[in-house]
Amino acid sequence: MIIIHDVKTLPRLVEPALAERLRVMPAVVLTGARQTGKSTLAARRAGARTPAGAAGRYASLDDLDVLDAARRDPEALVGGRGPVVLDEVQREPGILSAVKRAIDGDRTPGRFLLTGSANLLLMQRVSESLAGRATYLTLWPMTRGEQRGEGRSGCWDALISARDSEWGDLLSLNTTEPEDWRALARRGGFPTPALELTSAKDRTIWFDGYVRTYLERDLQALAAISTLPDFRRLMRAASLRLGQLMNQTEISRDVAVPQPTVHRWLNLLETSHLLIRLPAYAVNRTKRLIKAPKLYWGDTGVALHLSGQEDPVGCHLENLVLHDLLAWRDARLEHAEIGYWRTASGEEVDFVVEAGGQLLPIEVKATARPRLAECAHLRSFRQEYGSQARAGLLLHTGSAVEWLAPDVLAAPWWKIL
Repeated sequence: MIIIHDVKTLPRLVEPALAERLRVMPAVVLTGARQTGKSTLAARRAGARTPAGAAGRYASLDDLDVLDAARRDPEALVGGRGPVVLDEVQREPGILSAVKRAIDGDRTPGRFLLTGSANLLLMQRVSESLAGRATYLTLWPMTRGEQRGEGRSGCWDALISARDSEWGDLLSLNTTEPEDWRALARRGGFPTPALELTSAKDRTIWFDGYVRTYLERDLQALAAISTLPDFRRLMRAASLRLGQLMNQTEISRDVAVPQPTVHRWLNLLETSHLLIRLPAYAVNRTKRLIKAPKLYWGDTGVALHLSGQEDPVGCHLENLVLHDLLAWRDARLEHAEIGYWRTASGEEVDFVVEAGGQLLPIEVKATARPRLAECAHLRSFRQEYGSQARAGLLLHTGSAVEWLAPDVLAAPWWKIL
């Protein structure tokens, strides 16, 4: 693993998509968890020259003076010529009304880049969605490719574009160095612990500060939570259920919190981009399918810290693959959906990628030597969906790229990510 310490210069996966959207739309809203690098990317964009030759104006609502201006005189903050970058707008959602009025007076593409540490589409206090005026992007924690300075996600586009029979050669030609997936899971994808902190102790200190900041500041800005210890217990319970079906009644019982409160708190975690509810692939053919979502975290480092687990297990490897898939999905222009597949009889495929009218089933195994028996559910999925399904992809921790079955390719996870 090559560590590049100048985080501010690292290319990010969403940059081409961001530039394309600013070229077309008057406003782009960039959301993501705190500390994913939104401010760095936004400030870098503000310093870039526009086609008219002017650099943009940058203001962060984390600055109390700017926040006061956003509340007292938002038109002055968003007005004027040239592009405007407003960072952390979730701190004063009312400013979106001023942005709307400014856009209605001048719909020049690229006028506004807005960032927020909460999903503005899910925040109840946000009454103005900028419909027809803005497009939305999510900046996830750094993928393995971004941490390596390559500004990319896994080779999902190449796999989808190639024929199934070409996958083996495609991956064999990949010269990416192998890596211990446990080390990647421990450091996660937030730039500071992933690239700047080298010891487990230092990362523990950082993650503890991150969680405390979220509980004591960001969470209170989204909703009033009077029982922070209960909320922290909920976070721990959720981190211990990584990769499992979400059962809010069970979580409610374990943390001794009413089920409606658990539902509301889980929504807050999702709004903050910390929690992921992976939906079930819902197209039913002949089998009765499970429809409940599965629970994952936006960052494995945070999940491990909250759970108190020292050693990552198989579900954390699944989470790493899912994180890369979500970052890939949200940075591409073409529509793609990601879910999981599970039948009432117990057959399950970890991830199903629906793109280009086809289905790519993916199974993740924390083993260096996958066996033919581990292909059974992938093959069952393919039998269920016929010609719509691509060959199955079984990701493992070893080094061999091989066809375990005529329709299932086993490949090292690091050859993909």
